[in-house]
Amino acid sequence: METRTLEEVQATLQIAKLKEEDLQTTIHCLSYGDNVSSADYCLMELDDTLCKHIEAGQSLVIRGDKEERTVLCSGDKTYDLKIADTSNLLLFVPGCKTPDQLTDSQNGPHVVHTQIWGFSNSYWELRKTRPKLKKLKQILMENPYEGPAIRGQEENTENRYTMQDLLDRIQASEEELMSHLETIHACQIDGYWRMLEFDYEMRLLGHVTQLVDCESWSFDKIPLQTCLEELAPLEPKEMIEHCLNCYGNRFTENDKVFYALHEDKVCRGVALMLLQNAVKFNLKDFQEVWQQSVPEGMSTRLDQLKSVALVDRTSRPESISLLRVEELPEEPLERFNQLFTIREKWTEDDITPYIQDLCGEKQTSGALLTKYARSSLLNGVKVFNSRRPVAT
Repeated sequence: METRTLEEVQATLQIAKLKEEDLQTTIHCLSYGDNVSSADYCLMELDDTLCKHIEAGQSLVIRGDKEERTVLCSGDKTYDLKIADTSNLLLFVPGCKTPDQLTDSQNGPHVVHTQIWGFSNSYWELRKTRPKLKKLKQILMENPYEGPAIRGQEENTENRYTMQDLLDRIQASEEELMSHLETIHACQIDGYWRMLEFDYEMRLLGHVTQLVDCESWSFDKIPLQTCLEELAPLEPKEMIEHCLNCYGNRFTENDKVFYALHEDKVCRGVALMLLQNAVKFNLKDFQEVWQQSVPEGMSTRLDQLKSVALVDRTSRPESISLLRVEELPEEPLERFNQLFTIREKWTEDDITPYIQDLCGEKQTSGALLTKYARSSLLNGVKVFNSRRPVAT
């Protein structure tokens, strides 16, 4: 292949009416290599944070099952991968240096011959997104942990997942995944992450609260060691400690470990237990039974049930039913469609707990309502309904 001389380049500049002194002194003459392809390469645009992440030797991982839209994860964030087309052809030139990287040792203009290895007219664009975590609880509930196997019975070893298994299946970064495992009260048992069967989790909590009552301890100061020793005949120590971690805060005093039970978490757990088998529960009756069912000294309040239960003030008598945000669709349009199927008109206070998790970093629930709902006044109260007819 013939290469262009400096004279030929200067003649081309003259025809193009470009002044040589306005240009860089190093002139790149591009030519296609022997095995040029647009299919062998993909380009991805990274921001400064992700560039530094890669330069530091860290990994970026593409995750998702075949039927899912692809996401890319760093150690602590999740990004949607979207193809962006560009009208300018992007050329892959190995070893190419930008003007600020060149140190011109030659005086005056000179030609550098560079080969193109590939080209593309699109690239992958990254957009920060919420991790897709709904599937985590679903797959862990395929085989929930119901307590130690009774002697003579074999434990079900199917559908058990290690952390690596979960990272392969769930579209989230490791940090986001770990945080959600904690949120859903998952526990590592024999190297596998397991969800506790809810009745078993409540049984553990019942053992702890009954012991606190028997010993006349303060809920704000439960001595871990004594608690484990007293309950050891009933349940494995690691399960009791796991329960304390789920429903309390750990602290140390004079080298001894204590737990302070979290009133709202305990009250919410008891409410879920009461509501799990009822389609609807008379609100007044529920509030009485709920207060009687929580440990003495704890106070129940309806705001403890935000995002897990819904009060219907329009029914006669007023009622309450289970509605857990984690069981609703993850995509905003599908979420709003389902919410408006459940209830035609929502007050802002009622709907906010069920859309709060959809908000991006700089988005508010109000902005989501503006986009997906229509507001009106009902008896002087602002309510929201669907922008389009919802199939019921």
